[in-house]
Amino acid sequence: MKVIVALLSGLLFGVGLSLGGMTQPAVVLGFLDIFGQWDPRLLFVMAGAVPITALGYRVLRRRPRPLLEDRFRWPTSRRLDVRLVGGAALFGIGWGMAGYCPGPALAALSGGAPALLVLVASMFAGWWLAARLPATKA
Repeated sequence: MKVIVALLSGLLFGVGLSLGGMTQPAVVLGFLDIFGQWDPRLLFVMAGAVPITALGYRVLRRRPRPLLEDRFRWPTSRRLDVRLVGGAALFGIGWGMAGYCPGPALAALSGGAPALLVLVASMFAGWWLAARLPATKA
């Protein structure tokens, strides 16, 4: 059942990304170009997504456990460390250079563009590498 729910959730997410224009690098790069010809379309996507997500978290925080798991796995750390800031910086640089963040890149992968294949392969290599780097201790 969890696999079916995950598949349906992923499909819904991919359709939402496509409808919002996030699978089109020109739209994303136009949104990030605040000093040039700024394209505000993704602002509307975020304006819809952020309140819905906030409401979802409020509802979930009141539940004793998820529907398909034994417990919630909320993030526990509130520390800002080199690994977190460095990862966020690399994410932003990659997003700005490619016009894709991971979700839209995977959603657009079906188009088969060679540059997108390289981007997704690089994302997986980065995830693999990050999982093998030692975590810093405070």
